Amino acid sequence: MKVFFFFGVNASGICDGERVAKIIQASKAVVVRTCPEYEAEYLNLFEKIIGNEQGRGSVPSRKLCGPIPTSGSEKHKQVFPVGLLLPEKPKGRTSNDIFGWLDVQKANSVVFIGFGSECKLSKEQVEEIAYGVELSGLAFLWTLRKPDWAVSEVDTLPCGFRERTQGRGIVCFGWAPKWEILGHPSIGGSLFHSGWGSVIEMLQLGHTLVVLPLVIDQPLNAKLLLDKGLAVEIERSEDGSFCRDDVAKALRLAMVSEEGEKLRSRARETAQVFGNRDLQDTYFNRFVEYLKENGAANQKMYHA
Repeated sequence: MKVFFFFGVNASGICDGERVAKIIQASKAVVVRTCPEYEAEYLNLFEKIIGNEQGRGSVPSRKLCGPIPTSGSEKHKQVFPVGLLLPEKPKGRTSNDIFGWLDVQKANSVVFIGFGSECKLSKEQVEEIAYGVELSGLAFLWTLRKPDWAVSEVDTLPCGFRERTQGRGIVCFGWAPKWEILGHPSIGGSLFHSGWGSVIEMLQLGHTLVVLPLVIDQPLNAKLLLDKGLAVEIERSEDGSFCRDDVAKALRLAMVSEEGEKLRSRARETAQVFGNRDLQDTYFNRFVEYLKENGAANQKMYHA
């Protein structure tokens, strides 16, 4: 898992971690894309760490984290959860053969697999994921960019993989309408890197999650998902490597085994919060009110 570049000095002369710390220190308030229903305890802790020594205590469900500070409360650095900023659901459908295949699959039977553009999978990692998916026996849709190490798309996957999984899986190279795919009723679970934006998308839809964190904040996101019973993580060796058997085991646990029913139930329950647009918009609207009362334009008028 690669987090070193966040703390390593880059071309600007300082590391990204130091830059973030300086920005937070100089700010009057901090905005976080989250909601108290998901991580109230960490919002409380974060506010204590960045300057409010008293903290705000327990954050009640469905309420903003503490009162909106006025211009006179400079010593209190407010932490604002602005909700999950839910993506809009597509109104139409992109013309793509993928959907013809998805339409004939059983509801919640297909695993979506995607690791985005920032995570660079090695040849060994791609092979173990592919063999693990094959061993699982599950239907799948894998969006995959051709890695730099592959001469062609054909060279990316293990020899014979596509032939052996023909009919029960699709590998889509390059761009794919991800949000439309995730919202299709045949998609029931996702194998991904646990990036926060993707977590929001998938829990909004009630997907069962299989996580393989790789870089930056992904390990922390995965840890919280595991603590809350919302994901299963692919087991790894001490050097960070993983094998096909553990990929298959995690996928079957999440998607079809009786042992994973509690996990699937938790995902459906969580969708009631992550997919509640009215609730999430409430947090954002409260932050807008704070800006109106404490923003730069308001301060200029006040001092005038």
